[in-house]
Order: sequence, then structure tokens, then C-alpha cells
Amino acid sequence: MDDDMDHRIVSALRACGGDPRVAGAARALSWAGEHGAVWLAAGLAGAALDAPRRGAWLRGTALTAGAHLTSIGVKRVVRRPRPAHVRPLVRTAGRHSFPSSHATSAAAAAVAFGALHRLGARTAWPVAAAVCLSRLVAGVHYPSDVAAGAALGALTARLGADWMRGGVRG
Repeated sequence: MDDDMDHRIVSALRACGGDPRVAGAARALSWAGEHGAVWLAAGLAGAALDAPRRGAWLRGTALTAGAHLTSIGVKRVVRRPRPAHVRPLVRTAGRHSFPSSHATSAAAAAVAFGALHRLGARTAWPVAAAVCLSRLVAGVHYPSDVAAGAALGALTARLGADWMRGGVRG
């Protein structure tokens, strides 16, 4: 995606944040996704509630955390600045935007937890998509940041899927 298109999409979606309800939802989703918190909590809850697959839930949680840490490493190498042409709705943990760590942990969790439970698949994907979209509405990422983060997270979880399911009982 070219930079001009990235800028136009961020501007259009950030404008949606002018609605207080949309802004509130974007802020809440951004807060919940900070450092992968909502996903780590979901994985630990899955481990606590699904004893036969406890190990798989914990390994899925570890994959999600690992994907998040990988995105932070990539950010430190790429060092792409966050969008400066829009006023952000939320504060960010860092100055760099590529890839979106929120999108990385969201996609990793959706892939990992979705493989463990039908309810996980039905709920993780829509929540993950909402978290990704919230970063655009909040004006803190470009679409290419979110797409790259989601791809990194999904790939990380997919590559670790066999390891994650190693302790699953039928």
C-alpha cells in the first residue's frame, strides 16, 4: 500500500472517532489490547476453565506473548513513526508504528485460541478485528501497520500450532 493511501485511510477512519461512542469503543479496545493484556487474560482463563486442554491454552498464551514481543523487536528495527497528520485518541507505549503490536497479539490469539475451542473461534476473531480497527480509528497506526501486525501474529501462532496442541486430549 502506498503512503498516500495509508494516510487517506487513517484520516477517514480517524474521522469516525469524532462520534463519542466510536471514540469510546476505540479507546476501550486499545486499552484492553495494550501489551496483549486481553489476550493473555483470555488464555489464562481458558487454562483455568478447560482442564483437559490446560497445557494447550498455556502454550497458546505463550505463543501470543511471543508474537507480541516479536512485533516490538521488529518495531525497533523498522522505526516507522506513527501517523502525525491526525490527532490520536489514545496515548501509545512507544513512538513507532510498524507493525502494530495490538494487531500482532490479536491475530496470534485468534489463531491459537480459535484452534482450541469453537467458542474461542467465534469470539476471538471478531474481537481481534475490532482491536485492529480501533488502532486505525484511534489514529495511531497506518493500515499497513495493522496488516503487517496481523500477518505476523497469525504466522507466529500458525507456526507454533503443533507445539501448542501437543498436550490436547480428544
